Amino acid sequence: MRILGIDPGSNATGYGVVDQSGGKLIHVAHGIIRPPKDVGTADRLAFIHRGLTQLVSEFAPDASAIESIFVAANARSALVLGQARGVALAVLGLTALPVTEISAREVKKAVVGTGSATKSQVQAMVKRLLELEKVPPTDAADALAIAICQAHAGKLASLGVRSGRSRRRPNLSGNFTLRNRT
Repeated sequence: MRILGIDPGSNATGYGVVDQSGGKLIHVAHGIIRPPKDVGTADRLAFIHRGLTQLVSEFAPDASAIESIFVAANARSALVLGQARGVALAVLGLTALPVTEISAREVKKAVVGTGSATKSQVQAMVKRLLELEKVPPTDAADALAIAICQAHAGKLASLGVRSGRSRRRPNLSGNFTLRNRT
């Protein structure tokens, strides 16, 4: 099974792709989609949309996982993050990939062993678990950790244990009509 993990952000959207083969996790790819800073919000979101669409096409994942919403101290930051997250969810929905939403705390607990792990601890454990040569950048490490958590949750699901919120996307590719309202 191939899993795409996404750590959404308007400045940097991290992605990580892992294969789960038997009991082993195999690193496939990771990186960061980084829109240009000198463009408006719509262009940044379109850039993220194109990047994620290309990733789904290139790596053909069987499942996906994304960090769920968290409460932010700053309302503007929460809104901007929500926009980037919405774009990611739209791409996953349009490609009919099963999506699991996982909290940052659950990810940290699954990868490091404690829900209060630091970014550097997550990076170090991702490097170790996937046998990477060097520590991945923070956003990519978070996305890989999300994919790792989903892989572990998939094992639990096969045993009848539920973790995270998983949704199989309905097929919404049918015809629809936009109506003028006058």
